[in-house]
This record gives sequence, C-alpha cells and structure tokens, in this order.
Amino acid sequence: MYVLDASAFIHEYHTTEQQATIPLVREELEDESAYRYDAMEGSGMHIHIPEDETVERIERAARETGDLETLSETDIRLVGAAFELDGRLVTDDYAMQNVAEKLEVAVELIAREGISEQRDWRFQCSGCGREFDENHDRCPICGSDLSRKNPA
Repeated sequence: MYVLDASAFIHEYHTTEQQATIPLVREELEDESAYRYDAMEGSGMHIHIPEDETVERIERAARETGDLETLSETDIRLVGAAFELDGRLVTDDYAMQNVAEKLEVAVELIAREGISEQRDWRFQCSGCGREFDENHDRCPICGSDLSRKNPA
C-alpha cells in the first residue's frame, strides 16, 4: 500500500500498487492536483483516518527526532496512516522522512533526493548557547530564541 502525500498529486506520481491517503491531503490541493485526488478516490484509492493512539505515537517520535515543530497535522497523520497500513509513505518532505525512518516506515521519493541519515535534532539558544533535546518557545535559562541544530 502506497500512502500519498500532497506532493504525489502535484507531481503526478504513478504506481500500479494499491494507494491510500488521508482526507486532509485534499484540503492542501488546488486546480489539477485536486482533480487528480478526486479521480483517484473515485477509482478506488483508499481513504484512511489513523487512530488517535497512532497519531500520539507519531508525535512522540517526531518530538524525539526534533521534527515535531516542522510537521503539520496532515504530515503527522500521513505518517500515522503509513504506519497503520504497513505501507510505503510517498513524500519529498525531509521531516516526514526522518520521522518515518525512526518508526521503520518505508519511504518512496517523488521528485527530490531523500534523506541520507536519520537525525535526532538538538536546539541551541542564540543567547547563552545552551543546547536542549526538545524545542521550547524560548530558552528557559535566558529567554532568547532557540534554533534547530544538526546533532552531528
């Protein structure tokens, strides 16, 4: 089962395998890509809504990798659908790829190169320079902004 992100509809991704997606993807599409979604739904594409427990599991994994702040609700639910369906996530989104890899969900790329390694991001304060495992609105020590930092 191939679970399609919005970019699959935008870039006219084709496969002969069974396909699925979530309703939120339709809301991200316009013009021709929205028509492609509708046509594929009409021809048997599975529409899946992941369980709340699965969504929470995806959010935990995204928090652990440091990708939670960059993922939309749609992104999280797409990874959840691929996880529940034991499917292959079709996306070009790097944060989704990173979380999918952490959860051992297979990924199929569309138009870009995929990630070369799974990362657990760190967050560094722009003021005092301290590093944190989780993102905060502001540094809990000095109040400055945090930025995502490559852990390597």
